[in-house]
Amino acid sequence: MQAAVTRVREHVKRSEPTITAYVPLSGEPGGSGLVDALAAVTDRCRLLLPILLTDGDLTWAEYRGQSSLRRAARGLLEPAGPRLGAEAITTADVIVVPAVAVDQTGIRLGRGGGSYDRALARVSPEVDIITLLYASEFVPRLPSLPHDRPVTHAMIATGSAVSTVHFPAR
Repeated sequence: MQAAVTRVREHVKRSEPTITAYVPLSGEPGGSGLVDALAAVTDRCRLLLPILLTDGDLTWAEYRGQSSLRRAARGLLEPAGPRLGAEAITTADVIVVPAVAVDQTGIRLGRGGGSYDRALARVSPEVDIITLLYASEFVPRLPSLPHDRPVTHAMIATGSAVSTVHFPAR
């Protein structure tokens, strides 16, 4: 995980960045320490985490430590702080998204609800979108639809090593 966080740090271009991320489910890359490690990318990092709305869209709240997380639907952990709205993702300098798989063109397969598809549609094309994967989740080809926003980078964990794949802009 530390290697992945180091790679995320390489994509941070401001001394006071805003990063959006998620709390990994058990067994997902990054593990339980991911959000704390991302929150410490710089001394003045602002980390926003998603809150799943009943309509499947995402709103965001600031991460304020493990004690600020609460159990939510679908086994997720979400921040309990004030909701910042769906547009808060547009303030992000770097976006870390979950994925079940990513293909060799950067197409990402999520958990099936389309929440990140809606959220990523709001984001400027210049923002880095990064996903953390295990080697078995990096696949040759996935089906895609016109609204699918490819990731810009996949960080692939193989044992303790992490390799980065950069996808050219489409």
